[in-house]
Amino acid sequence: MKKHPIYTMSFARVYPLYITKVGKKGRTKAEVDEIIRWLTGYNQEELEAQLEKQTDFETFFAQAPQLNPSRSLIKGLICGIRVEDIQEPIMREIRYMDKLIDELARGKAMEKILRK
Repeated sequence: MKKHPIYTMSFARVYPLYITKVGKKGRTKAEVDEIIRWLTGYNQEELEAQLEKQTDFETFFAQAPQLNPSRSLIKGLICGIRVEDIQEPIMREIRYMDKLIDELARGKAMEKILRK
């Protein structure tokens, strides 16, 4: 089965788009980083190293130190598809991150985004 093109796309290529998206709504890079660290278990230095290495999405998630077990609480639609129904593991992780970034851009409180 052929891999989805996003798997081989550099995470560093999409990351600035996340920053721009939330910035338009008055949210910050620090908040984006907090969400990514919560989701993946990377610390800030490890996250920055992944960005510097231009790591692709598949590797980014495969090397994540500790995928947050609470991420299964992330529900809802992203690109017209229910996140909880996505079967492909890497695509589900990518869409979890997209959903969290969308929630940040929509002004949701960090406590709710991080499922506290």
